[in-house]
Amino acid sequence: MKPLTRYNRRQFLRQTALGGSLAGTAPAFIASTFHQLHAQADARATAAVTGKDGPILVVLQLAGGNDGLNTLVPYSNDDYHRARPNLGLKAPEVLKLNDHFGFHPGLRGFQEFHDAGQLAILHAVGYPNPNRSHFRSTEIWATATDSQRVERHGWIGRYFDHACAGADPTVGIAIGRQLPQAFGARVPKGISLDNPNAYRFMEGDVGDDGEEKTYREMAEGVDPSQLIGNSGGSIGSLAGRAQADVDPIDFLERTALAAQISSDRIRSVADRVPTVATYPSGSLAQSLKLVAKLIGGQLGTRVFYVSQGGYDTHTNQRANHERLLRELGDSLRAFMQDLKAQGSQDQVLVMTFSEFGRRVRENASAGTDHGAGAPLFIIGSRVKPGFHGTPPGLATAQRINGDVRFSTDFRQVYGTILEHWLKTASSPVLGRSFPRLDFI
Repeated sequence: MKPLTRYNRRQFLRQTALGGSLAGTAPAFIASTFHQLHAQADARATAAVTGKDGPILVVLQLAGGNDGLNTLVPYSNDDYHRARPNLGLKAPEVLKLNDHFGFHPGLRGFQEFHDAGQLAILHAVGYPNPNRSHFRSTEIWATATDSQRVERHGWIGRYFDHACAGADPTVGIAIGRQLPQAFGARVPKGISLDNPNAYRFMEGDVGDDGEEKTYREMAEGVDPSQLIGNSGGSIGSLAGRAQADVDPIDFLERTALAAQISSDRIRSVADRVPTVATYPSGSLAQSLKLVAKLIGGQLGTRVFYVSQGGYDTHTNQRANHERLLRELGDSLRAFMQDLKAQGSQDQVLVMTFSEFGRRVRENASAGTDHGAGAPLFIIGSRVKPGFHGTPPGLATAQRINGDVRFSTDFRQVYGTILEHWLKTASSPVLGRSFPRLDFI
């Protein structure tokens, strides 16, 4: 192997399409150069699964463990106020939904969804034998397995394997620097990006003959062991692990070839599709704005994945939680306004989730610690609005080790979305059947 002349490892990762989406992007064609790839791509028909009028799921991860009790506030519950003498929100502060529950005052966007009949509120969602580790609990949600089992592939990835064979790489798009563990699949699919204009190969990535270089050529001199492996994330993203069972350079080359197909399309859509809503500042708003553009551009994507981090509120929770929830509600409100303006509102379902809730009792640092069950929200024009499931009991005897006891298994939510929204059998994806819910 000849020594690397133009690229060191850092330059290689930074200057290639996969610098921000290295792990798990779908291999679609095997060719030696991008010139050959374009010839094949021109002749390839788009898979039927990427039809432009199909249902779309937007998964929004609230990374870090959102405090469900101060999101959907049981303001009339005396046990809540006894457990939270300082953090508890009083009746005049909340956005009341009924005589028992109200939203945090930062969630005016959610209140509007509720009033418009576009919000399903699921009480106390979680799983048996809850785990309070950020990464393990995120892994459980991502893979939809029992807490004592370790599963390699994600639930969305298994959906891709089961229902999206032959689909374009853009069947799944994660907004961020790496694919979430939920996208892990037997046959990898999906792409990740955080800036469409950076999602391409650089102009310098050509050889002396003017042809675009293969990944193998660009990677000469790069240590393959440093290119693929287990990658985690901060509490701001919690992307989970990424794995590959192929030679790293082969994997990168095939992945890059597939990614190049979608690169031009994505950048074209992002440039030409307008937005009509006024988005707030912040990374979540910009992520959802990009998703709205890609939906409007009719890429045929079935699942979008977006993350908002910062919910690990062990200290000084009041101000931080206020900022996060305001960003969440205002960003989603603008997103839904955009979808309505482009005529795709009925096509989109949004599901929020967090790896766990917080403990019922506040801590001594003006915050809350890792808990268990928490509310989950489903947003869309075709949901069955209102409350679903059993509200959590907050008395000491009703808690589980000081936490909110779950009453709805999160895999019931997944199963309902798979069956009733994405229109596919859930058992092959989830490994077994779970009772359906009635929010769709």
